Amino acid sequence: MPNTVYFFGTCLIDLLFPRTGLAAMRLLERAGLRVLFPQGQTCCGQPAYNAGYRDEARRVARAQLDAFPESLPVVVPSASCAGMLKVHYPLLLAGTADAARADAFAGRVVELTDFLVRVLDLRLTDLGPPIRVAVHNSCSSRRELGVADATMDLLRRLERVELVEPERAHECCGFGGTFAIKQPEISAAMAADKTSAIAATGAAVLVSQDCGCLMNLGGTFARRGGGPAVKHVAEFIWERTSHDD
Repeated sequence: MPNTVYFFGTCLIDLLFPRTGLAAMRLLERAGLRVLFPQGQTCCGQPAYNAGYRDEARRVARAQLDAFPESLPVVVPSASCAGMLKVHYPLLLAGTADAARADAFAGRVVELTDFLVRVLDLRLTDLGPPIRVAVHNSCSSRRELGVADATMDLLRRLERVELVEPERAHECCGFGGTFAIKQPEISAAMAADKTSAIAATGAAVLVSQDCGCLMNLGGTFARRGGGPAVKHVAEFIWERTSHDD
């Protein structure tokens, strides 16, 4: 097991979900790890990449390779961003002078819940009251990285948490990054279907490993009124297992 890891913060955590980033790093530190947060890190480049701006995405990718130079695990609290770093950087930089660096970097990238379960085998003591929790596993966690089971495994280690998945749980929430901007009507319809299914579970909290999904679903719940609280899995677990706020 490593004693030091890098932490890749992601844009959405930096701008909209800072408590999630702090919770994730605290979970790692409580497990005995030294967590490094390179100040030079930026966006993973996925917005530019998905929009077809490959040269701009390569510049962003090279900046991340420079920001995480040591041979340490790069823990990412987002399956979507982890997928960009792990799967698409080698494709983006193939045939360039940075191809070998991209391949080596990709091999060090690991999504947070996968790291907590597979590498740390994190044991949890649930300090909260009984609660029903709905889980939305992102498309990236299910299909690109294949780590959706890690989130479920981790949450099952909280003994007072009842886990439920909504109907058609495998379907996308409608965010899809630039998809929500390019196809807003379709995105909104998908989010409406997803939030209706989640509400039908009667869950008090909705958790996911991707803040993009939580932003989309949380915004839809806010517009329709009511619905569960929305939290990243790291923040939810920290709150359930810590005496701190």
